[in-house]
Amino acid sequence: MNVLIYLVPLALGVGLIALFAFFWALKNGQFDDPDGAAHRILSDDDLKK
Repeated sequence: MNVLIYLVPLALGVGLIALFAFFWALKNGQFDDPDGAAHRILSDDDLKK
């Protein structure tokens, strides 16, 4: 049971670091793909040869 004293704050810390990393990536435009949809509509991958 004493190990929970260390593991619970560690898990919360790792979760907070991951949350901050996600928001940093979101703020810096890491998930933006302005050209992806334009190229995806033109691809004909679904046509069978």
